[in-house]
Amino acid sequence: AARRRPPSPSRRPEPRPPARGGWYCFNRENCDTRYDTMRRLMSSKEWPATRVGTGILSSQPEENPHWWNANMVFIPYCSSDVWSGASSKSEKNEYAFMGALIIQEVIKELVGKGLSTAKVLLLAGSSAGGTGVLLNVDRVAEQLEDMGYQGIQVRGLADSGWFLDNKQYRRTDCIDTITCAPTEAIRRGIRYWNGIVPERCKLQFKEGEEWNCFFGYKIYPTLRCPVFVVQWLFDEAQLTVDNVHLTGQPVQEGQWLYIQNLGRELRNTLKDVTASFAPACLSHEIITRNHWTDIQVKGTSLPRALHCWDRSLHESNKNGKAPLKGCPIHLIDSCPWPHCNPSCPTIRDQFTGQEMNVIQFLMHMGFDVQKMAQQQGLEPSKLLGMLSSGN
Repeated sequence: AARRRPPSPSRRPEPRPPARGGWYCFNRENCDTRYDTMRRLMSSKEWPATRVGTGILSSQPEENPHWWNANMVFIPYCSSDVWSGASSKSEKNEYAFMGALIIQEVIKELVGKGLSTAKVLLLAGSSAGGTGVLLNVDRVAEQLEDMGYQGIQVRGLADSGWFLDNKQYRRTDCIDTITCAPTEAIRRGIRYWNGIVPERCKLQFKEGEEWNCFFGYKIYPTLRCPVFVVQWLFDEAQLTVDNVHLTGQPVQEGQWLYIQNLGRELRNTLKDVTASFAPACLSHEIITRNHWTDIQVKGTSLPRALHCWDRSLHESNKNGKAPLKGCPIHLIDSCPWPHCNPSCPTIRDQFTGQEMNVIQFLMHMGFDVQKMAQQQGLEPSKLLGMLSSGN
């Protein structure tokens, strides 16, 4: 995204998104701010020459047990349009948004580098990249078919990109990327980026309502390619856009109820998703973290679940068999609080950096053990024991 004029020092810095997600910008002002404060998400000019692959991109079998020896291609994000844009720089628009076109060009280039002989292409992404997978996976499949490569099975892996268009905890005006409700930000963004959504999803909604296709539970039923959805039940990015800010102070009861309800709503949207992995943790992104093998849902780790999914797709191609015994692919935590799953990533106090166990974390969140035990009809000590063991 090229720029003509130098950055203005007077501009108010935008709050930074949590973790490493890419988010987006949706008007001239917040794209200018993003260009000034997060250049790597707007331009490839300052990218490092090399990267070390971690998690699912690692070439070490200990860190990436199932796909360590696959051919991997990492497409960094600098289009700021949730991989949906198709607009070049013009007199009217100082920025180019070409997320959808970047993916098409990468596929074209890879065909000449060995992709033409592949059996499977897995399009994977985290955060904005996870939503990008949902928006692009069918288009990639169609592109390869049109190029004459019908034999390549195209699949998607969407990590931390399954957002809800729910009601914010506190409604705020749409000023910047963080305070703007996702529905409003995407609505503005599509116009600004000339965003493309898949035809099959577009047809489900009235003209001007294409923003719906950026939300996983609305686009998923329209997809043809198999997609595996990985989503923390208490995603930090979702809480941020919903204006629940965990600042280290105990949360108010209204926030606590809102957080629990968010987990319930998210769990509901995943019930018909064939292949899913949804731990009850407060976190954001997982597949490129080096601890991605440690998290379990119902005793199954994510690499194991992905392996099962891979096998089930392979088997069903052969003979349309029922799901494989002892190899689950629909894994969603049923316990109701953040970090009620004992394998969740370590929580640190945002101010002291100290590690916390589940009970410390819940007390830190303002969780009233006595009151909750009473509501559940349990002794407080029994409830604490259950929380520690993750039941």
